[in-house]
Amino acid sequence: MLLRRAFRSIRLPLTVLSLIVLVARAQAQEPARSPAATESKAGSEENPVPAEKPERDDLNDEIEAVKAESAAVRELLRKMQEQQKTLLERIDRLPALTNTPAQTDPAGTSEQSASIAEALKKSGRYNEGIIIWQTADDVDVPFLLKLNNNTQVRYLNSLSADETFTDHLGNVFDFNRRNDITVNRSMFILGGYIFNKRVIYSLTVWTSAGAASIVIAGNIGWQFSKRFALVGGYTGVPGSRSLVNTFPYWTQMDRSMADNFFRPAFTQGVWATGELPTRLNYLAFVGNGLNTLNISASKIDTSLLFSGSVWWEPLGNYGVPGKAVNEYDDYFAEKKVRIRVGASYTRSPEDRFTDLDQSKPDNTAQHNSDGVLTFSTGAFAPGVTVQRDLYKMSAFDGGLKYNGLAINGQYYMRWLSNFQADGPLPLTSTFDKGFELSASYFVLPKELAVYGRTSQVFGQFGNSWEYAGGVKWYFVPTNRLWLSAELMDVHKSPYGATFTPYVAGMNGWVPMVQSVIAF
Repeated sequence: MLLRRAFRSIRLPLTVLSLIVLVARAQAQEPARSPAATESKAGSEENPVPAEKPERDDLNDEIEAVKAESAAVRELLRKMQEQQKTLLERIDRLPALTNTPAQTDPAGTSEQSASIAEALKKSGRYNEGIIIWQTADDVDVPFLLKLNNNTQVRYLNSLSADETFTDHLGNVFDFNRRNDITVNRSMFILGGYIFNKRVIYSLTVWTSAGAASIVIAGNIGWQFSKRFALVGGYTGVPGSRSLVNTFPYWTQMDRSMADNFFRPAFTQGVWATGELPTRLNYLAFVGNGLNTLNISASKIDTSLLFSGSVWWEPLGNYGVPGKAVNEYDDYFAEKKVRIRVGASYTRSPEDRFTDLDQSKPDNTAQHNSDGVLTFSTGAFAPGVTVQRDLYKMSAFDGGLKYNGLAINGQYYMRWLSNFQADGPLPLTSTFDKGFELSASYFVLPKELAVYGRTSQVFGQFGNSWEYAGGVKWYFVPTNRLWLSAELMDVHKSPYGATFTPYVAGMNGWVPMVQSVIAF
């Protein structure tokens, strides 16, 4: 440590200086002699030979004085050594001037695993994110600031897909082909705790260069215990497993076609979450709507969304604790079976968010199974626009891992009803169902994985499917950075969004190459 090295470097000079001061002090305390004694010692013309006996007595006195002073010096040095030892011990207990304490989980889900010095030796400032600053435990204002990042760079080619697609009413739409390289997602998250370790916060900047979109969001919460935390702010509506602390650790980099079609999206709200003693996890959420990222508060209606998800891991954690705890792949290839089963439900009265004279809705969270936006004019009948509806969706998921093999699947059901429109509609409700399934295996442990996947939608206005295969290469020894290549065959995609590889009506072969870093 800097303080210890500095103290040791000046220890010898301090000791020498102390001895010099003591010697000078001893000389200054030597007994003064009378003039008569001085004259007797020095001699004179009348008495040229000094008197011998008085000189010997003075010499003996000086020897005794020096012995006494020497004993005093030794005693003083002994006390200085004891004080020095105590001081060094106190310095050793201080944190290094440039060190950062070991991270404490801001959510309170795990105890601090190592001392400040030990954590620094092992990982520097990295602990499930980059620790920018963290105070010691005994300060008046506890504080943690940590940086996390998720960035995806993708090459996408859909030039071989059909140029048009047709909806269930016979309307023909152009298909927007793509051949581009984009920073498809980049998320910067600053989070931690402040004032009290139970006061948790996060500040997020989410960008998609492909969609030319930027969202700035924040959360504030209170961690009561491992079993219960209450948080408010922006988050994903927990209607699908991919929206419950799994991003971006799916088998494939992007959500499947079916998942994108059925799932809710992101909004502002309040949620409670925790882990119960039986390894049953839950997340209950109340929010503004299926997707209000780019919707101002003046447009959001007065109805609230309710959503929740539960998942059970009876044989132990599905993934290694940390940021990737819900990872789909079995990167660490543990030689024991682990399973996860879960269910999710969402109910949301939805609004179009725009005036009826506009041809395109602001609410893009719902598609019909033929690829047309539910709130677009003519989605159900020529010239008729739906203003409001009721969205309900259930999902059931399961996963299994063993020794590098991972299988994950989810089944979806969605109901749209309570339509309010500006004209007559040929139906009063719709029902769509579908599933996704993926399997991956590490042919080279912690280095190379191969995977296959599929998803299908059986819809009110048509069916869709996709099949895909790919490889993932972890070219550094971590599951936080990888390169993947995938080829998928899509038949009549019912969903489209720029930051996903899917465009509504997509029909054909689509290759992708992408790299992801998530720390």
